[in-house]
Amino acid sequence: MKQTGEAIRLELSERKKKILRAIVDSYVRTAEPVGSKAIAAMPGMDFSSATIRNEMADLTALGLLEQPHTSAGRVPSAAGYRFYVDELMQEYRLSVEETRSINQAFEGKMQQVDQVISQVGKLVSKLTNLPAYALAAPAKPVTAQRFDLIQAGPESIILIVMLDSNQVKNKLIRLPLEINEQDLHTLAALLNASLTGLSAEGVTPDVLTRITRAAGTAAPLVPLAAEFLLELLREKPGEVYMTGQAKLLAQPEYRDVDKAQTVLASLDEDIVTNLPALAGGSGTQILVGPENIAAELKDTSVVMTKFDIGDGMQGMIGVVGPTRMDYAQITARLSYFAENLGRMFQKPGDAALPPAGGDHEKDPEA
Repeated sequence: MKQTGEAIRLELSERKKKILRAIVDSYVRTAEPVGSKAIAAMPGMDFSSATIRNEMADLTALGLLEQPHTSAGRVPSAAGYRFYVDELMQEYRLSVEETRSINQAFEGKMQQVDQVISQVGKLVSKLTNLPAYALAAPAKPVTAQRFDLIQAGPESIILIVMLDSNQVKNKLIRLPLEINEQDLHTLAALLNASLTGLSAEGVTPDVLTRITRAAGTAAPLVPLAAEFLLELLREKPGEVYMTGQAKLLAQPEYRDVDKAQTVLASLDEDIVTNLPALAGGSGTQILVGPENIAAELKDTSVVMTKFDIGDGMQGMIGVVGPTRMDYAQITARLSYFAENLGRMFQKPGDAALPPAGGDHEKDPEA
């Protein structure tokens, strides 16, 4: 029976952690199963092959390693990657060449938000050599700011909803009954008093029942107004720009044509329609393998981060790749990229970047 992450963390000795880190780092570089002899030959490994084999067997029993074939070495499991990301991953510091490459990507003039976002995914994909996505969206979930109801005819009502993003949406509602003007004004007041500022989860049956009871002849409008509001609150804001999907074909994991086609189709459909969102405010988030939204992406991981655009807007960039991706390097590149995007938006026309190298020079021990 596999243990929880906390139990594993408490059980792993420093030797096991060192061996697990070595296996993950080696597999990221080579995409080949790692054997005990290869680990024993690595610098700083003062353990015998027999000792390493025993530790690898324990790591396999804990669910952190897998053995693809009977006689093969080990590869990290999804749980192994998660433990590595949470506990073992060392900070990756960008080299002079990497920072210069990212800085050069910002030299072009990108004045409009849509223009910037449409190019961001392409730049990130080029710099990481992996599929990437980018979007701009409100920094917080959208809510309704004001409701208005207008009589458009004997049996027609126009529902107008102003969102706190300053967008105005309307819907024509046809009902085979007449609603008097006073009840229409009453319902508008009830909607403004009860539904403004609420998330989709806040639009509960109890709230709608209270509105319906006080709405008079306008009561039949309440479920229709609620349905329209929920559509607006749950709508995916902004356009998602996905690019570089074909770059996955260069990875050893996707040499199988059928597997590659399944993953590529899922990237187009599932990533765009069920885009992973960052939990909490800012920083970088990593979804490893099965933590993803679609079963077809169980062997892929997503690294994503946010940046501030201003005016209540926030951007997000993410990279999709095999679970074998270099998480430390990808995280460092995305973070640096996001920092510069945020700086560019905060100071229009002045995208002053940190000098190439400096504190971002690659740590030789990373």
